[in-house]
Amino acid sequence: CDVLLKILECVSGVNVQTGEEVAVKLESVKTKHPQLQYESKLYMLLQGGTGIPHLKWFGVEGEYNAMVIDLLGPSLEDLFNYCNRKFTLKTVLMLADQLINRVEYMHSRGFLHRDIKPDNFLMGLGRKANQVYVIDYGLAKKFRDLQTHKHIPYR
Repeated sequence: CDVLLKILECVSGVNVQTGEEVAVKLESVKTKHPQLQYESKLYMLLQGGTGIPHLKWFGVEGEYNAMVIDLLGPSLEDLFNYCNRKFTLKTVLMLADQLINRVEYMHSRGFLHRDIKPDNFLMGLGRKANQVYVIDYGLAKKFRDLQTHKHIPYR
């Protein structure tokens, strides 16, 4: 992953008990506008949806807030660049179907992602290599009350 705003960093790691590779997102505990705890809550609320990475752990480790999720493959931005910035019509349609489903799922759970871009859609690995995952919920916002289904006013 890239370093985001010099306060968020994403690295890969290994679960020492199982040997499983994971992604670890780090944020300095001293940051003025922490967002990793909020993002981890979104991962929990969205768990179980197709294309939603599994949140494995969130907590404080030394000087960092740390969030551990499934390790995923390349982003759509990475793949687009690898393919000389051209996808076939078939690829575009297959991706569009999954992207729309991911966004619809978030909306059905009452949230807007608010940072939709190719860098925030990653492919799975292994048996899930053809599945698109949506990541980075740091800017997501609740827009609908899940009990009443009423739209929350814009602020």
